[in-house]
Amino acid sequence: MPRATAPAATAPSKTSAACVGWCQFGPTGELPRIKHRRAYEEGLTNLPDWRITCFFIDKARRGEGVAAAALAGALGEIARLGGGTVESYPEDAQGRKVAGAFLHNGTLAMFEKQGFQRARRIGKHRWVVERMVASGA
Repeated sequence: MPRATAPAATAPSKTSAACVGWCQFGPTGELPRIKHRRAYEEGLTNLPDWRITCFFIDKARRGEGVAAAALAGALGEIARLGGGTVESYPEDAQGRKVAGAFLHNGTLAMFEKQGFQRARRIGKHRWVVERMVASGA
C-alpha cells in the first residue's frame, strides 16, 4: 500500500483550487521513523495499525483549523480503509508559545479534541496519543 496523505482543505485561486494543508498517515511499517525513538520503544507494548506523522499547513492559513480538518480527513480515510489503532506524536503547546512552523506533528489539544488519549510521554513536550478507529466499510 503506498504512503497516504489526507488533503485538509482547498482554497480557490484565480485558475484552480490550491491545497492549503495536508497530513501524512499510513500503516506503521510504511512510516517507521519516530523522533525520540528510544523513549518511544521503552513504553511500547504493541505497534499501532496506523501512524499519523506529519502536518503541513500553508503559512497564510495557520490558525484557521486546517490541521484539524486534515486530521479528521485522515481518520475518515483510515476508517474507510478498515480502521484500527491509530497513533501520533503531537507537541504539548499548552501554556507556552510555539511557532507554527515547529508544530509539524500537530498539537496535543487538537488530537484530544478528536478523541485521542495520552498513552505516554516521549519527550519534554511530546506525547504518544492513541485512538481506535472503527471500520467505515
